[in-house]
Amino acid sequence: MKKLKLLVCLAFLSAVTPPVHAQWVVHDPSNLASGIVNSANEIVQTSATVSNVIKNFNEVKKVYEQGKEYYDKLQAVNNLVKDARKVQLTVLMVGDVSEIYVKNFGKMISDPNFSSQELMAIANGYSALLNESTELLKELKLIITSTGLSLNDKERMDVIERVYKEVKDYHNLVRYYTNKNISVSILRAKKQNNTKRVLELYGTAEQKYW
Repeated sequence: MKKLKLLVCLAFLSAVTPPVHAQWVVHDPSNLASGIVNSANEIVQTSATVSNVIKNFNEVKKVYEQGKEYYDKLQAVNNLVKDARKVQLTVLMVGDVSEIYVKNFGKMISDPNFSSQELMAIANGYSALLNESTELLKELKLIITSTGLSLNDKERMDVIERVYKEVKDYHNLVRYYTNKNISVSILRAKKQNNTKRVLELYGTAEQKYW
């Protein structure tokens, strides 16, 4: 119900570390995870403090690019035990939410089918969804340490599973939100007989990242 209410509010246009035996390659996943979470939090804070849409996005993009190194390195970590892998995937989904936001909103800014007021509302929507996702990761901080992950503690494993599922829901919601906004632009473009330009901007159904 909480996610449904959030989606209704957003749809303004609708008129990590494993136990010793798990190998984490070269990098420390707990530091990489913290980097991704901090980057996402900075994006949310930046979106809330800058009023000009273009200036706002430029700052958000800068924060995203600075934090992308953590995302890329954590993504490269493999050979994890099941539960540690679930933690990794959860953090990576939050990084992916940031990527969907930056890549697609950057295109929306150059889309003539959106007004400046609508762009601001879209940006606020992305920020709200990203914030909800990062809030969930705070619970994982209780079970991720620099020394190990207690895989024998059923209660902690239940937390991992629940947070993973909830973050996945938000990840899917961000994709839906992106599709919804782009579909509005396509609909407006059809009325102006200018669909080609929109498809070139966002990509066809086969090409689209969103």
